[in-house]
Parts: sequence; structure tokens; C-alpha cells
Amino acid sequence: MKPEVKPQESFPWWKTTTVYHIYPRSFKDSNGDGIGDLRGIVSCLDYIRDLGFQTIWLSPVFASPQVDFGYDVSDYFSVAPEYGNNEDLKLLIEEVHSRDMKILLDLVLNHTSDRHPWFLVSCESRDNPKRDWYVWRDGRKPGGKAPPNNWRNEIGGAGWHYHEKTGQWYWAAFLPCQPDLNYRNPEVRETMIGVVKHWLRFGADGYRLDIIGNIFEDPLFRNNPMCLTFLPGSDKPGMLFRSHVMTKNHPDTISFMKELRKATEEEEPPQRLLVGEVSGETGLIREFCGKEKPDGLHSVFTFKVMDTPFTAKGFRKLIEELETCFPDPFIPAWAFSNHDRTRRISVLGGSIEKAKLNAALLLTARAIPFVYYGEEIGMEQSQIPMKEAKDGLTPYFYRRVPRFLLPILQKISMGAVNRDGCRTPMQWNDESNAGFTSPDAEPWLPVNVNYKSVNVKSQKNDPHSLYNCYRRFLRVRREYTALSRGGLHLLSLPGLSKGVLAFKREITPVVEAGASEKPNRVYVFLNFMKKRTRIPSPEPGLKAVVSTYLDVPKVEGDSFNLRPHEGVVLA
Repeated sequence: MKPEVKPQESFPWWKTTTVYHIYPRSFKDSNGDGIGDLRGIVSCLDYIRDLGFQTIWLSPVFASPQVDFGYDVSDYFSVAPEYGNNEDLKLLIEEVHSRDMKILLDLVLNHTSDRHPWFLVSCESRDNPKRDWYVWRDGRKPGGKAPPNNWRNEIGGAGWHYHEKTGQWYWAAFLPCQPDLNYRNPEVRETMIGVVKHWLRFGADGYRLDIIGNIFEDPLFRNNPMCLTFLPGSDKPGMLFRSHVMTKNHPDTISFMKELRKATEEEEPPQRLLVGEVSGETGLIREFCGKEKPDGLHSVFTFKVMDTPFTAKGFRKLIEELETCFPDPFIPAWAFSNHDRTRRISVLGGSIEKAKLNAALLLTARAIPFVYYGEEIGMEQSQIPMKEAKDGLTPYFYRRVPRFLLPILQKISMGAVNRDGCRTPMQWNDESNAGFTSPDAEPWLPVNVNYKSVNVKSQKNDPHSLYNCYRRFLRVRREYTALSRGGLHLLSLPGLSKGVLAFKREITPVVEAGASEKPNRVYVFLNFMKKRTRIPSPEPGLKAVVSTYLDVPKVEGDSFNLRPHEGVVLA
């Protein structure tokens, strides 16, 4: 009797999907005002589908003063007019679904804009019914003119902000214009769960949840203790020698993730995706998905992948850690770049070969892969002067950090001080404005100067391009389900160079030969070295099915050659 394998239909779609991350303001402008919009995205859906992605994620599209470009929400139930209206969003969702794709919305639950009607009413008086919808607190010292405690925000500045009219301080985990909601108020929790359900009923397939780790703060408002961390890292969220233990990843926040999961599963269809933006030690952020069983968020971003040295040793260590902390049925989300961080090819020194290898790793690892728009063509980080930046975060640093330190801080933070550089318009072709908007319009951010040589049109026609490398690996990921559903086992073969990362993706139990169209076991080899190396074949009869090079290596006897920075899949 042949062993059974779970049919594809019974496996949650979100565990096998690939996600294309769109920054709506910069993707495609349909009306010539220089700002990307929803109808522009609709016009490009075939591009995304044909490239091979199955899901899109939109950075925020809800009404906002745009100080933080949508991450400061002023109306959770309306689309920002710059991007269109609710009917345009409905059209986009319908067009996505008609292509058998999914769509994730970016939802900011932690805070609102300071121009949200809720906050404006909350500011009117201490006894206003909406007062307790936000985190207000009396100050210390005579007259309450000192902050309630020593809490700092996520970017190292003051987290408490004094309100002269009512003589109290409000808490903001990010920018001062983004006051935190008070989730210890049942009305707030009920209202925000209602927001979650509203857009699911509208047709969204799930959410990326912005700084979800900051939902609850310490109820006793105790000081954050000192720590040894000066600058934050993906697994060390403290900074300036002060931890964030009282304001980040609170146990009540982790418990609330179960409420969010339950809310999504109450809606039809129940299979939705919640992926959280969290930071902290790997074992801790896994708890956002559940402790003993997966009953919290479906996945969380493991930002440690961005900080990992681009070496076989570095990623071998990372995978070992993630496989320990995210054993099946848990699964992490991987992204090497996004709207807040330096574009990946710029991190890799502009190397197309490394960018291809990076894509091969991302699309073969056991994770939900997220790819930021333009990464598939190697869009580079633009150099936009800080004094000309439109990013709401930049003036915050510009006023507080000595000018000579700003470039250093920008590099250390991987672009987080001035995020304009990773948000420039999509480079569609070599025509004026790169095809992003009409030739006579002024884009909201300047197009990168290299658009004539780096664009979709030129790379589509070049079989050796980064674009076509992405397309090949996305196709193979769909065809060989072991790459999207299988477990991962690191390989240590006799004679295998330490500069090569090797692993097996396997669906167990293995179906007997001839029982399925494609094998349930594949092997991945990624050469992080600048030189050619001989690789021992892990079993006889294997063939290379895809490579970061256009032609695939031939397995001869019991071994094969890997070229510099080459990645291959064998089946």
C-alpha cells in the first residue's frame, strides 16, 4: 500500500504562497498626478501574475495626512483619495481574485494619526468618553511637567508628549503624530476587531500587521530597565542602553494575537493570513504565532534574515535557528528588503550574481517569501539628500542628530533614517519617468537615475537578467511542491565546501517512484564563493532543474560543478 501525501487542496494557501510587496504611492500612476494609485496597480496585475507571484501585499492605502505615508491612519474605513476610493479597492480585489491570486492589506492597529477624529475628541478634556481610547498619563514632578516614566519610542526619542490643554501626556511608540490606542479599553479592542472583520468581508485575504508587537504596554507604567544594547538589532529591540521590555512584546500583546486569529477564522472563508511585523529574539517572536500550537498569527517576519552575513555559514546558522524555533506546522516569513530598509542589491554591493543567488535562497527556503517591488529587476537605493526628503521620519532625526552623524546613522540603520531612497518609482521602461507616470508629470519622488539601463522592459527581453532568474525560480517553486510544502534538512556531504549552503526539501512520507508527476524531494545548492567548486551528488539519478545561470550544470557520475555565486535545484 502506498503512503498517503496531503493533497494540495488541504494545505493552507498561505503556507505555499509567494508575496509581491507593493508600495502603492510608487508602483504605477494611472491619472498623471505623479502619485501611484489603485487603478495603476490593477493595470499591472498581469505583470505580477506572469512573473509568478501568487499574492500581493499593499502598504497602507487608508485615509491619512500622509506624514508617515499611510502609517498614520485618519479613517480606517476609507481609501486615501490620492490612491482612489473604496470602489477602486473593490475593483482591485476582484481583479486579483479573478486571476486566482490573493491580496493582503497593511493594517495599523497599534496607533492612529493625531488627526484621527477619535484622537481629536480624546484631546478635548480628561473626562471625554474617548479619553481612555488612548494612553494618557499624568506627568511627574511639580505640575506634571516631566514625562510619566523613562519610556522611549521605537526610534530612540521621547515616547511621551505633553498636551498643554489637558495637562497630561500621551504615549506614541513611533512618531509623535501617531498616538497609541489603549488596548486595555474593551471598546478599543472591539472596535479594532471590527476593522479587521470589515476588510475581510470586503474581500481582503489577510493582513500585514504594522508594529503589532507594541499593542500593549506595562499596566503599571514601570520604567524600562537598562540594557547593554546601544543600537537596536533584529533580535535586540532595546537601544541607547535602555530595553523596551515594558513597551514591546508584552505577554498581553502575545495573548491578543489569539483574538485576532479567532476573528479571522470566524469569517468566510476562514483561511486568511495574518503576518506580523515584530522584532526580538527568535524564540520570543515565534510565540506571536502560538506557544504549544499555532493559534496566534499565521506567521511573523524574521528580520534577522536581513542582518545575516551573506555567507553560507551565516545562513546555515540562521536556518538552524529558525528550524528549531519554527518547527512545522509553524512557518516564518522572509523578506530581504521592504519600504523601510535599503534595497537588497545595494546591500550586496550592486552584484547581479549575488542578487540572483539571494533570490534562489529566498524562493527555496522553508518560509513565506516576500519580495519588495523592483527587487526582481535590481532597483537600487536612490541617493536623496536628507534636507529634500519627504519621509516623515527624516525631519525627526534631522532636528535631533548632529548633521555629521546622519550619514553614519543612515548606513547603520540600513536606510531607516531616510526611507525615500527605497521608495522611488517603479522602473517600467527607459522612457521619461520610467513609465511610472505620464512624461509631463512630476513624480512624487524622483526616479532613480539608472532607469534607462535598469527597467522591466529591457530585462524581460534579456534571458540572462535578474527578472528572468526570479521567473525561473518562481516557476520551479510552483512545479515542485517540495519547495513550498516540504520540510527542510541541512546537508553535510563529504567533500562539500564550507562556502556552499546545501539543504533538502522533502514532503514526507515520500511517494514511491512513478506515483506522482514531480518528485517529493529536491536538493538545493547555493555557492556563496567567488570560485567554481565541485559538488558531490547526494543521490544517483539527479538532474539540475533550475540555476541562477541560464544554463543548468550537468550531473556527471556522482558530482557536478557549481559556478561562482551559482544556485541550483536538483530533482
